[in-house]
This record gives sequence, structure tokens and C-alpha cells, in this order.
Amino acid sequence: VWSPSGTRWEQCLPSPRAGSATANPPSCLSAPRNRPEGKVLETVGVFEAPKQHGKYETGQLFLHSVFGYRGIVLFPWQARLYDRDVASPVTEKNENVAGHGSKEVKGKTHTYYQVLIDARDCPHISQRSQTEAVTFLANHDDSRALYAIPGLDYVSHEDILPYSSTDQVPIQHELFERFLMYDQTKVPPFVARDTLCAWQEKNHPWLELSDVHRETTENIRVTVIPFYMGMREAQNSHVYWWRYCIRLENLDSEVVQLRERHWRIFSLSGTLETVRGRGVVGREPVLSKEQPAFQYSSHVSLQASSGHMWGTFRFERPDGSHFDVRIPPFSLESNKDEKTPPSGLHW
Repeated sequence: VWSPSGTRWEQCLPSPRAGSATANPPSCLSAPRNRPEGKVLETVGVFEAPKQHGKYETGQLFLHSVFGYRGIVLFPWQARLYDRDVASPVTEKNENVAGHGSKEVKGKTHTYYQVLIDARDCPHISQRSQTEAVTFLANHDDSRALYAIPGLDYVSHEDILPYSSTDQVPIQHELFERFLMYDQTKVPPFVARDTLCAWQEKNHPWLELSDVHRETTENIRVTVIPFYMGMREAQNSHVYWWRYCIRLENLDSEVVQLRERHWRIFSLSGTLETVRGRGVVGREPVLSKEQPAFQYSSHVSLQASSGHMWGTFRFERPDGSHFDVRIPPFSLESNKDEKTPPSGLHW
């Protein structure tokens, strides 16, 4: 199905038993198991048909269609997707307060999921996707301190390849048995514990995914998801913090490499900041047909309660030529009901 570096996934079709009326038996998902004599395949689960409509339930096992990790759905979010690749019925040119020309884009409702990543797969995806995408402001005097929850991700509906398993603990993650329990009478057979419901309710303001922005330039698609993290008082002023998750996807077969980033950050206080630098998060990822995507998170702070960000990523082709890929403009908005960031994770 997909082969991350260091791990091989295979989809196998068992032969129907003699006399069986099953023309198309369900396919099973297999992964290698290391043994002294070499690698052998062991069955992980059985693939299910992806849902074209509706949403997946809490406890749904899946394989990520882009990054290839095993995961399980904790709960869904309903987001507004602003896709600049889809023309609006009436396209107008606007100039926002930051002076950035843009098309009018109408959002549509799209389902995303909060999920747990299997810890066994984290080493194989760490070069392509951060496994600590969910961060909070630490609740002490250091206004720049952050802490992260490992192995949490936000996954779009179309990223999910659902499967089932007879294993009562199919996902290895420190939160799996705290959040979920096995119930063979349910489908899927993993149901939310009270601790998951309480955790979601307590941390809802910092977990909630509301807006998703997407734009494609020369077959490189950029998806941005901003999250408000809260406000801090520093030297008699207020500092507002956001995190933003970005996915870069190569929709073509040509190998390209990200070389530079160029951000413009506008604050409602009237400031306009320009940020240039090599790569992102210390890396210059290569996007190829075999590994077409890279996902990371970063943070930004403003002296005002709202603002905008936009910019470009500069990519290099194999022949040495460069081209710029647009980062879709997105708003940085603070929550209307200001709450103190969580002091920690309580079960």
C-alpha cells in the first residue's frame, strides 16, 4: 500500500476457500516483524472501504494515506476549508489591510480528526512529519515556554485508510489505554473513556481546529491550519500566541527541494514584519514521488489580538532553477472568551 523508509506495508488478498462465494475477499494490512533470521510479515488488520460520506467514529483504526503511520481516531472537528484552488462563483480582487492582493475565497465545511499516532511508526515518519504538532503555552513566568503532547495529529477525512483489527491494544501510545477501552459489542470496538471526554472538554479552546487554508502553485500544494494558543502579560503589555501547522505536498513527479521561506506578518497594532530564512524548522526537505509531503508546526506572537500572515516558499528544481510557491494568507484571531492556558495535562 505504502512504503515508509524502514518499514514496508503490504496489502495481500487471501485466496477464497474452496466453495466460497466471496469473489472479492477483504484485503489485509501486513507489516514486517524483525526476527534474527530476517524480516517476516505479520497481519496488522483488515482494510475497510473508505467512507465517501459521513464521518469516522471515535476508535476507528486507520493508516495515514500520505505519511503511512498507523493511528486511531479520538474525535472529529468540523472545520472551514478555504481552498484557493477552487474558484468562487464571483471572483473579486481584494486588498486586505496588509496590502496583500487576494481572491475572495468562500469556505466550505470539511471534517478533520484528532488522532493518536502509533509510537512504533514515529521513527519512520520523523523526517517528513513532526509528531509533536500539538503545543500549549506553559503556565509560568517564561512567556516563551511551550510544552508539547507527543503523538497527536490532525488528519483530513481523505487522509484516512480505515482498517479493523482483532488486537485489543492495536496502537502503542501512552494515552491509548487512558483514553480508549475495548468493547467487542461496538463497531469500531474501541470506545471513549470518561478521561477522553473530560480531556477534550478541558482543553477544547487550544485543540479546536476551525479554519484550514489551501493553495497550489506549480503543483506544490500548501495547507495551513492556525491555532490560537492564548495571551500572556509581559512588561505591562499583552502578547498573543498562535501556532500554525503547514503541510507541503508535491502533486507532480519532478523532485523539488525547499530552500527558503519568506513570511509577511501583519499585526492589528499596525506593524508589518518580514521574515526570511533558509528552509523551515532547520530543514530543507526534498519532495519526491516516493516521499511527496512534509508537515511541520511553528509559532508566532503578536502585540495585538489579531493579524494576518502570508508569504512564499522558494523551491529548487534538479536543474538549479528556482520558483516561488504561495502560502495562502490566513488570519490570526484570538478567542473572544479569553481563558488561562492549561497548567498541565490532568487525567
